[in-house]
Amino acid sequence: MRDQEEQSKKEARRAEKRAAEEAGRLAKDEARRKAHATKEQKIAEELKARATRESEKHAAEEAGRLAKDEARRKAHATKEQKIAEELKARATRESERR
Repeated sequence: MRDQEEQSKKEARRAEKRAAEEAGRLAKDEARRKAHATKEQKIAEELKARATRESEKHAAEEAGRLAKDEARRKAHATKEQKIAEELKARATRESERR
């Protein structure tokens, strides 16, 4: 009988120990999942912020490029107008000589 009681006590202690170990494993797994989810969320936020920065940079570069193109077109138009005026003046001078 005594052996049976001791055996029952040992089994009860083993069961408690297994339950405690299982609870510890579950807690560790939950903590690991939460840490992983937090890490993934941080990565997603960083990617979103990076995309926003790149978009803003691209928009600024595009505005600068458009301004340069407009300035180049105006300079070209001014140069063409000056050439046309010089040709007209030359034609006028030549016609006056005749």
